[in-house]
Amino acid sequence: MELRHLRYFVSVAEQGSVSRAAQKLFIAQPALSTQIKQLEEEVGAQLLVRVPRGVQLTAAGLAFLEDARAILARVQLATVHARAEGEKPRSVRIGLVPSATHSLLPGLLQRMRDSGSTLQLQVREMINSQQLNALRNDEIDVALTRPAEPIEDDAHWHVAIQVPDPYCLALPASHPLAGERGTMALKSVKHAEFVAFSRYQGPAYFDRTVALCMEAGFSPNVRHEAGQFVNVLAMVGIGLGVAIVPASLALQGNPHVVFRQLAASSYTSQMAVVCRKTWLQNSEAKAMLGLATQELKALAGRLKP
Repeated sequence: MELRHLRYFVSVAEQGSVSRAAQKLFIAQPALSTQIKQLEEEVGAQLLVRVPRGVQLTAAGLAFLEDARAILARVQLATVHARAEGEKPRSVRIGLVPSATHSLLPGLLQRMRDSGSTLQLQVREMINSQQLNALRNDEIDVALTRPAEPIEDDAHWHVAIQVPDPYCLALPASHPLAGERGTMALKSVKHAEFVAFSRYQGPAYFDRTVALCMEAGFSPNVRHEAGQFVNVLAMVGIGLGVAIVPASLALQGNPHVVFRQLAASSYTSQMAVVCRKTWLQNSEAKAMLGLATQELKALAGRLKP
């Protein structure tokens, strides 16, 4: 049984005549009669009987007509819903670390505009651990993240790209070491006061600051904390202390802060674009992920000394 059988039957029942229904459906009367006969054979009951001026529904036909109309109505409604859903602007849920708001997101948005993408973004700021949990729980589709350690694919997410974003030291422009050039040893600021990323909002990054200093042979005097890197740099800029930050922050161009490259360390820093595997199922998603990958590659190129 196919939908056309139901449409033919409903039309004949409503017209009360095979000939009139055939005219309305633009098919030959014998062909329509054959379709109705096939339907009755499949149902296993006579649905129509001939009368002097056309056809009349049997008791089985009356019952079948009600269900046939309901089925056709549901099919029409399903079509309307599908078309409406297809016409909706698609959206992508992005979770990003605060620093990506300034470093990665603006360029990604411009690439999307230039490509003519109609995707709508839903952006949520979150720390690294929250991002991975959100990917796992289907709360975001893409993470612009800064993992403490290199990240690999797993059952829930795919790592599209991962690039180094080495640590550097942010100093007030008035600091004696700000005018020097080249790589510097972190121990040269062992007596300085430090501004750190808040241990309550980013414990992993706070711990990494301490670990880098301990590796250099001293325990940092962390006197000030901020919840976002932009505020960390603001505190450095007004002379409250120095801070260990990712090199990508130098691209923000704060005139009151100087960034010095640190000597090699066993601790690494990286930026990554990670997406939920089940999201990456259509060409639109793949195109958007490609744009994010291009932007992160371009950002990494600007970080090279």
